[in-house]
Amino acid sequence: MILYLCLKNANEIKQIEIPNFDKIIHFVFHFVFTTLWFLYLKKKFNSSNNINLLVITLIISLVFGIAIELMQQYFTATRTADVFDVLANLFGAFLAVMSIILLNRYNRLIDKI
Repeated sequence: MILYLCLKNANEIKQIEIPNFDKIIHFVFHFVFTTLWFLYLKKKFNSSNNINLLVITLIISLVFGIAIELMQQYFTATRTADVFDVLANLFGAFLAVMSIILLNRYNRLIDKI
């Protein structure tokens, strides 16, 4: 879905007049993307080593975001690459990783009570 929406003809997308709205969308996409990939990999590999999985999902999100920006630049006529989109992607992915770490610590704290 992310790939489709990011490569769709920009002229077909309704413009929303909120400053930096596209950066918010990039942030949300990669927050959800990173969280879902982490949950999938954790279940798939039944891993207790969350740090490795978090690093892997952060890298996957970053590479995917950069790849989309390159595709927008070189394979579409109505889109261009934007380094600030990559930064929004990275921030969304990083916040997802930090949220997972904090939730994991909170759950361990609750289990001790």
